[in-house]
Amino acid sequence: MFVAKTIPAAVVFWLLVFDFGDAVRPRQSSRADHHYDFFIKRVNVTRLCCQRSILTVNGQFPGPTIYARKGDVIVVNVYNHGDRNITIHWHGVDQRRNPWWDGPEYITQCPIKPGGRFRYRVILSEEEGTLWWHAHTGFDRATLHGAIVIRPNKHKKALLFPSSFFNNNKKKKKTVVLEELAAPIILGEWWRDEDASQILEDAKRTGQDVKPSDANTINGQPGDLFPCSRKGIFRARVRRGKTYLVRVINAGLSNDMFFGIAGHNLTVVATDARYTKPFTVDYVMLASGQTVDLILHADRNDGRRRHYYMAARTFCSDTGIGYNNSTATAILEYYTDDERGERLMPPAFPEKLPAVTDIDAATAYTARLRSLHPADVPARVDERMLVTMTVDLLPCAPHEPACTGPNGDRLRLASSLNNVSFVNPSGADILGAYYYRRSTTRGVYDADFPDYPPRLFNFTEPHPPAVGPFTARGTKVKVVEYGAVVEVVFQDTAVLGTESHPMHLHGYSFYVVGRGVGNFDQAKDPAGYNLVDPPLQNTVSVPKGGWAAVRFRAANPGVWFMHCHFDRHAFWGMDTVFIVKDGNTTDTMMMRPPPDMPKCS
Repeated sequence: MFVAKTIPAAVVFWLLVFDFGDAVRPRQSSRADHHYDFFIKRVNVTRLCCQRSILTVNGQFPGPTIYARKGDVIVVNVYNHGDRNITIHWHGVDQRRNPWWDGPEYITQCPIKPGGRFRYRVILSEEEGTLWWHAHTGFDRATLHGAIVIRPNKHKKALLFPSSFFNNNKKKKKTVVLEELAAPIILGEWWRDEDASQILEDAKRTGQDVKPSDANTINGQPGDLFPCSRKGIFRARVRRGKTYLVRVINAGLSNDMFFGIAGHNLTVVATDARYTKPFTVDYVMLASGQTVDLILHADRNDGRRRHYYMAARTFCSDTGIGYNNSTATAILEYYTDDERGERLMPPAFPEKLPAVTDIDAATAYTARLRSLHPADVPARVDERMLVTMTVDLLPCAPHEPACTGPNGDRLRLASSLNNVSFVNPSGADILGAYYYRRSTTRGVYDADFPDYPPRLFNFTEPHPPAVGPFTARGTKVKVVEYGAVVEVVFQDTAVLGTESHPMHLHGYSFYVVGRGVGNFDQAKDPAGYNLVDPPLQNTVSVPKGGWAAVRFRAANPGVWFMHCHFDRHAFWGMDTVFIVKDGNTTDTMMMRPPPDMPKCS
């Protein structure tokens, strides 16, 4: 059962001082700029008793953590010493006026070829908290990913959180030292025998579903519930009586995940690098791509028990498909100055971690997210969109002899938004085509993505009519005027089964103003919107068989990808692009392209 203790908002605030320490130091740094070198290269690693070669950054898995402060600029030199085309995306960074360095392959850039290099310039603005970076080519982000830690700017030397985190006496003031765990917690997935990119190629060739991963991971390790995994298990050491900031990232390709720590409550204070009203829980649920910042009090005093499992378990909303039914573990380890080798009890397991299929637990957690302060939600909407998300079947192409599809009838798995199954360009990128005004004359994209599905029906009724005959492949984009307020209602459909979808928008954070189960009703549902303190996120978990409404002001000119963060759905076509036009002043126009943009040819 979900247990949440809401912290009152109207309380005295205390000053929290961070104990900063860089796990990975930049090559050089100044007050505002941080420079990193990323070398893409293969290394051999062993997991689940099997050794295989993976792509890494600087030989690390997960990759290095980037540290910066709010408003800083991060410069990353990427050297592709691997054997695949690569791009890097800075997930959750708005990149104001700066789509050139956003990263999605053939959307804002051509890939960095093996032997090539590219310098990314990552411009931070309002983000503060935990974000992450990852490859945006194929399934490469399975091993090419790492954390971005954005600390308060130098003019704000500490974070402010409600005093009731620490003491019920709201009038008592005290400085509390808030420390960080040794590393951010990155949840991921692992395939034992095959590289994730090979699994994608197999799915492309056959038209069948992607093989489920064999294990979830915490910081690259499945944990000691799996064979051959005890030695490498991730450990985070804490000292009794101290308070810690725990940063958690779901980097999984196809899994939403529950996360909890045995014997400890967790206080949620931020999601997607935006502060939330704090509330205390036994577990959190992170959709693929989401991040959360948590406060943990190391207050256990259980005699000979000093080890507590941190656990990550799949949340699967559609059991009609294959899924990874596993739980990854790491260890929270209490330490003292006097450790004399006494016999300790085995780690405790988080008893309240929800089951794999516990939709109620996921829904209850998500419903508690609120912005810390009253939000500046635009009241007037200029562009309304109802976007249906569908997994369906489309015919295999004549030149695909190995394509049989999941049922052997030469119908391959596909997905779509408003019956458009997105096709990535290959000979040019959309941003370059738009900027140089080559667009439709070069056949790169069409500016006619529909605002509504072409056919209305009971979207969430079991066994609805097939939409395949009404679905077309194409590279369709939505063009928006600068400054327009856009509302997008994401609507799940039941064509091949209902499922929650993590929808991610590049270049923006949006207010999640509403959500519900069933079909969205424009005449009734907006009356229940939260326009006071909705959460500000870059990735929204759309409920299974339901809808979620998001709202944002299009004040960031450029070309911005929007897609499901389940990578197989994105590959199948559950994507589109927003092109936001320039404003009328220099500071409302896109920056010029850098001179070293990779070439497609």
